[in-house]
Amino acid sequence: MLSTGRQYMLLQWWVSLFPGLAIALVALGGNLLGDWLRDALDPRHER
Repeated sequence: MLSTGRQYMLLQWWVSLFPGLAIALVALGGNLLGDWLRDALDPRHER
């Protein structure tokens, strides 16, 4: 979807914006989940 929206970037910017935001939110959520799991399950982590 991002690749398809690239050709419409100047006139219809939202075609690429929303798929890009979705990818960014999924990446952020994965990072936050990984940090939480590391904090919760790492026995060497000081609390």
